[in-house]
Amino acid sequence: MKHSFIAPRPKRLISGELRLVVFFFIVTIMMLVGTYIFLEYKTYDFVSERKSLSIKEATLKHSIAQMEEQIKTIDMEVKIAEQVTTDNTVMKESIRNLFDLVPDDITLDRAELEASSLILYGLTPNKDTYEYMLHAPLRSIFHRTYTSFYPVENGWYRFVSSNYLDDESNEVIE
Repeated sequence: MKHSFIAPRPKRLISGELRLVVFFFIVTIMMLVGTYIFLEYKTYDFVSERKSLSIKEATLKHSIAQMEEQIKTIDMEVKIAEQVTTDNTVMKESIRNLFDLVPDDITLDRAELEASSLILYGLTPNKDTYEYMLHAPLRSIFHRTYTSFYPVENGWYRFVSSNYLDDESNEVIE
């Protein structure tokens, strides 16, 4: 018995529309899973990059601290060099002034110059020449002066003059 005008078609368990919906659903799930995997990878990449940047930052901070210490050391060395240069200049001037102070009649054999003392060894024709030409200027500069004379065979005198500056920080100002 044929009551239909068309030939019967076999019925399928999954229809075409359902297949299309399942296909789009699977594609959507795959897109979501792909997005999730991409975001997980990027998160891992950002975390590892952040760790490497924090390590670089710590290394740079350490380098900066070392450089600052080196700068402080160099500044201190510059100050010391400037102080030495100043001290040398003052010493040179003091020596020049000392030799300008010594008259032509008096011959110096040795001079020991320290921060607060001057010891002179030399030869003078007589004690008066020494007293008026060298001892008087030395007394005006130093707080305490002591001189010892030793006669030499030719009538001249060998002398040792010790001159000291008192420490002014010990003096009491009234």
